[in-house]
Amino acid sequence: MPLPIVLIEPLVRAALLEDLGRAGDITTDACVPAAATAKAAFTGRTPGTIAGLDLAALTFRLVDPTLVFTPHLHDGDRVSPGDVIATIAGPARAILTGERVALNFLGHLSGIATVTRAIADSIAHTKCRLACTRKTTPGLRAVEKYAVRCGGGSNHRFGLDDAILIKDNHIAIAGGIAAALSAARAHAGHLVKIEIEVDTLAQLAEVLAIGADAVLLDNMSPATLRAAVALVAGRAITEASGRITPETAAAMAETGVDLISAGWITHSAPVLDIGLDI
Repeated sequence: MPLPIVLIEPLVRAALLEDLGRAGDITTDACVPAAATAKAAFTGRTPGTIAGLDLAALTFRLVDPTLVFTPHLHDGDRVSPGDVIATIAGPARAILTGERVALNFLGHLSGIATVTRAIADSIAHTKCRLACTRKTTPGLRAVEKYAVRCGGGSNHRFGLDDAILIKDNHIAIAGGIAAALSAARAHAGHLVKIEIEVDTLAQLAEVLAIGADAVLLDNMSPATLRAAVALVAGRAITEASGRITPETAAAMAETGVDLISAGWITHSAPVLDIGLDI
């Protein structure tokens, strides 16, 4: 489902204000006649998965409401080199002024969707799902997590208030697994789930003796993950993390874990190469 306009408009408006600065697009104003019109096409240059069309469309609408943005693909669609993704027509000055912001959003979010799709495809033969993390660009979490969904992934918590996730530093400061879990249960509301990170099978056994909704199995080998899934035996959701790539994901998913999570799909995904040509 597309994100509501009320969520994405502040992001697009801020990006345009950053680009326009104090004097607007002085290059275009100097070189392009005010009455000139044009039509341009967003074209894929490398294979990938599209995300961010609504942000591109809104970019041009905020620059000039008379521009006509026509999508030829939809978010979540695959694109091949040469495919026309969308066209934009109307006042030439407005097209050139909005070009970079629109491409920044479209290329970045499509890059996230593309790497997500690569991993999701590699584990499609299993029950496992790929999840993103909170390792997102500040201010862009909602749209980056949307791009993950466009690529066939799922979202982990959106913020610190979504769920309780007890990690190794929490455990160290709280005084151990039992102390951390007990404190979490006393604090959590009835709808708040509790997940806890473990590094070893011994820690996992301690968690299972107390109980948790989910366990994060961090940096375990496939063999250890398989043993961990057998030990859990359905008593908690199992999530594996650490070194998740399209090449390693299948072996991890085949261990029987419910989820694998990766931070790099949002914080380090390469931009998808998309051009805008008059």
